[in-house]
Parts: sequence; structure tokens; C-alpha cells
Amino acid sequence: MSSERSRSPGSSSPGSSWTSSGPSKASGQYHQLKGSVVETVGDVTGSQSWKESGQQERAQGEAEYKAAQAKEYIEGAMDRIGGKKESVLGALSGDRPLEARGNLRQSKGEMQQEVNKPI
Repeated sequence: MSSERSRSPGSSSPGSSWTSSGPSKASGQYHQLKGSVVETVGDVTGSQSWKESGQQERAQGEAEYKAAQAKEYIEGAMDRIGGKKESVLGALSGDRPLEARGNLRQSKGEMQQEVNKPI
């Protein structure tokens, strides 16, 4: 029974918490927080296995968050470039709705890149 209490909490392998569509910022932040809590419990109780498990989960959460951030930055670049193309095509052809959609998509992409810019 005592080995049951000293066992560290289960931790997942890197990337196992990622959704089927890839890494998630929300999931990454959750695992960072959970890992920090587990690490603190390990510090308070003196359990090295809990402390190490928490450190590992926190690091995995940070990696997932950064991967999601990079993915969203690239998606923003694709929207920015695609929007510019639509805007130019609309302007050249006189298709004002296409030009407006392109401008909107380009702005959306720029904002998405700004929000997900690596620090």
C-alpha cells in the first residue's frame, strides 16, 4: 500500500495530449498548470517522483503550446498571402466583393500572425 501512495501520477508521452488536428494552446496551458501543481505537491511532500513528473508534464505543456503557436502563425501567413492574392485579383478585374474579401482575409492573417508571434 505504501508504494501506491509514493507512486508518481501518470504522465503522458510528448504530444499525446494533442488533438487529432494537432497541438492545442488550451491543452498546452492546461498541462503547464497541471505540471506546476504536481511539481509543487512533490516539493511540499518531499516526493521526488511527483516533482519530476510535474516538471515533465509542465515541459510537455510548454512544447505543445509553442507548437500550436507556430501552427497558428503559419496559418496566419497563409491567410495573409491568400488574402493579398484575392485583393489584387479583385482590384485588377474590377470585382469589388473579391477585393474586399481579400482585404479582410489579409487583415485576419496579419492579426493571427501578430497574436502568435514568437517571443
